[in-house]
Amino acid sequence: MRTLSTAAIVASTPIMALAVMVLVGWVAFWPAAIVVAVSAVAALSLAVLWLRDLDRLTQVLRQIARAEVPAGDTPARSVFMEPIARELDRLARRLAAVAEQEAQARRADTLILERLPDPVIVVAADRTLRRSNAAARAAFGTDIGAVLRHPSLRGAIDRAVSQSEPQTAELSLRAPLSREVNAAAVPMDPVLADGGRVLVVLSDRTRERMVERMRADFVANVSHELRTPLASVIGFIETLQGAARDDAEAQQRFLEIMAEQGARMNRLIDDLLSLSRIELTEHQAPSDPLDLPRLIERLTAGFEPRLAQRSVTLTREIDDRLPPVAGDADQMAQVLQNLLDNGLKYGREGSMLTLTLRLAAGGEGSDDRWPNRPGVVLAVADQGIGIAKEHLPRLTERFYRVDKGRSRAVGGTGLGLAIVKHIVSRHRGQLSIESTEGVGTTVSVWLPAAPAVARQAEPA
Repeated sequence: MRTLSTAAIVASTPIMALAVMVLVGWVAFWPAAIVVAVSAVAALSLAVLWLRDLDRLTQVLRQIARAEVPAGDTPARSVFMEPIARELDRLARRLAAVAEQEAQARRADTLILERLPDPVIVVAADRTLRRSNAAARAAFGTDIGAVLRHPSLRGAIDRAVSQSEPQTAELSLRAPLSREVNAAAVPMDPVLADGGRVLVVLSDRTRERMVERMRADFVANVSHELRTPLASVIGFIETLQGAARDDAEAQQRFLEIMAEQGARMNRLIDDLLSLSRIELTEHQAPSDPLDLPRLIERLTAGFEPRLAQRSVTLTREIDDRLPPVAGDADQMAQVLQNLLDNGLKYGREGSMLTLTLRLAAGGEGSDDRWPNRPGVVLAVADQGIGIAKEHLPRLTERFYRVDKGRSRAVGGTGLGLAIVKHIVSRHRGQLSIESTEGVGTTVSVWLPAAPAVARQAEPA
């Protein structure tokens, strides 16, 4: 119908002129009729070709608008609109080139973002997460949403959007472990291709803040802990230089006490250095595989002389089927050594020391002390005098001692369980201490299974 109407419009003027000429007698009827028929056929042919070209070009324009036509795919063979077709071909080529440039820019933007060493999060105008780089996913994992909900960070993002200027905020994160983070919210104008309105750069300042706190703690605690043995050593030296100068028996006794105090100060410094190293890496979870049964076998063999000296029997109970665990072998050796050392120091002579390593599968019916996911539990139980309940929450504090005199007498520095706590925290585990006065104390450590095993054990 559209073709016929177009042909009628094209042929109407000559046909009407011939009709008038026939009516006035200027032209004979049959020659005029033949001319009219030829004009109608020519007009119809012209309309068909014209409309075909228009339909092709219209379709191509629609496809170009939808970015579906690659360069060189436009119909250049048009009868009446060949110049327009050639221009459309050039337009398609230019649009394809621009689209490729934009795609390359987006790929470069994504690659740069992914390879930045600091965690970066892209936030949309409605404050929803658009994307995050590899450093952010490694540092925060599934907790990125919780980081974005932090009031200080949300305030910085709001200020950055309203003022169109970069804003900063200090974040104190408590889960999954304590961290100090500096956040910089940078507004993007124009908005990024994926709708990102604000770029949030997160810089972990945990190490720096921890170093500052450790310096303060070192001055406060170490000066207190070293004052007594140092005063004793100085006093004995003065005595040896004066009244006991010629007393061989007194010299021997004083030198033994001085050696004991020197060894105590040396143990204290070693434990402080060890604790400092652990705290500096506490925010970085270990990823190396750890063979706990083999580690236990190696360490317990080294305790045999001390066990025999106190007539203590060590019983080991290790499950045969345990999931692989990721951990730092040296640090876990410290945990085992401290737990066994405490069991020997504070257990009764001639008693039993029990070391267990068992599966903690999680799920219904499992121990509600531990998370509901696969893991292993390492426990050391002694048969000592036990610890009163009011002391249990503070046992992992630095230099906290239930019985200061007895602790110093057996060579304790008050840092053993603090070291254990920080190592367990670095391994994303949990520590539990249970004790009954007159019965004994059990220290348990839960460690998560390696990530691949944990994912396989989760319900679909």
